Amino acid sequence: MEALNTPLLKVSASHDADLTATDAEVATIVRLARDRHAQDIVIGSGRTPHALATARLIESAWDRAGGQTLDTITWPETGASWLRQASRFAAPNPDLWLMVGPATGWAQMTRRLLWSTRWTPERTIATAGIGDSRTLALVGLVNLDGLVGASADGTPWLVAHDSLMHLTHAEGTR
Repeated sequence: MEALNTPLLKVSASHDADLTATDAEVATIVRLARDRHAQDIVIGSGRTPHALATARLIESAWDRAGGQTLDTITWPETGASWLRQASRFAAPNPDLWLMVGPATGWAQMTRRLLWSTRWTPERTIATAGIGDSRTLALVGLVNLDGLVGASADGTPWLVAHDSLMHLTHAEGTR
């Protein structure tokens, strides 16, 4: 895969699944954040009903686990540049960022983050819909090294060395 040479996608995803996270997925996301000793998070999501519901589920679970959500931002599925949303998402510099949403909007937001902010995938946890190889390819695995997430069944996944790897629950802990 080539390095990112523009923040904007040339085409939209053809597989934009809009899923609400499962209980197992949310539990794994919280565990992954705790395993990284996070206290403060920022949640970013698409604006679809399922993405917004998932963001609320994660925020609620994180609050119950004793963490603090510094901000929750949303981004459109289509837009001119995503710069305003990316700047707001990256500004608080939390322990971790959490990302939720359908493929096209997430990819556009992530490409803008990489292009214009200090955001890093190594400090980011994502949901099952983002952990689809077709979705990750919209940004390029080479640009996402260190991104982790949870599958719908609670299995953690990791992007490393230009590959998407599904891990055992024990391997999800760094």
